[in-house]
Amino acid sequence: MLIVIPQVFPKETVREIRAVLDSAEWIDGKVTAGHQSATAKFNSQIPETHPVAKQVGGMILQALGLNPLFRSVALPLQVFPPLFNRYAGGQTFGTHVDNAIRAHGPTGGRIRTDLSCTLFFSEPEEYDGGELVVEDTYGSKNIKLAAGDMILYPSTSLHHVTAVTRGARVSSFFWLQSMIRQDAQRAILFDLDTSIQRLSASTHAGSEDVKSSVVQLTGVYHNLLRQWAEL
Repeated sequence: MLIVIPQVFPKETVREIRAVLDSAEWIDGKVTAGHQSATAKFNSQIPETHPVAKQVGGMILQALGLNPLFRSVALPLQVFPPLFNRYAGGQTFGTHVDNAIRAHGPTGGRIRTDLSCTLFFSEPEEYDGGELVVEDTYGSKNIKLAAGDMILYPSTSLHHVTAVTRGARVSSFFWLQSMIRQDAQRAILFDLDTSIQRLSASTHAGSEDVKSSVVQLTGVYHNLLRQWAEL
């Protein structure tokens, strides 16, 4: 399941964040690559202990914590502190799969990577190339979102970033451990939650039949969550 979270930040905030990121120190992106992906990864990153990474990462986590779509689709248990990368001058990241377990160096904390996240800080017209290509059950999906938008996709997916041949692609990337390990189960819960919200907001929401259906479906949702959740 690939889900776009639109407008995590408004455009004005995106511009402010981009200016802060551009002024930070950037290093070789291989510092956070696993053994397999290190041979395919060519980009730059901000060190994870850099004050800018902590500042903007905190803003991202705060914004996502208040985002109902993110909470509904991800059902997050733990979120890895956001990292930041930049692709320019032909840089690319070949096909790879993300590590199953990520350790945060400064804290030693570890999470299981259920979902991978990319939050864009460059507008699509600012650069050529740089598409995130995710392979899923129904084929490959090319993703190049507006600045401030974020894509969520299963960390089990093969994916790559095409070469940036003009301009610079700047983004944040990170992972999360969901309360629900299986992507198929998360999809069921997301569809159910979405249906409940639509019913609750419908023009017939005040009728006794609709009220009864909302209560019943909400019970089903929470009983499935109770059965599947790992805390």
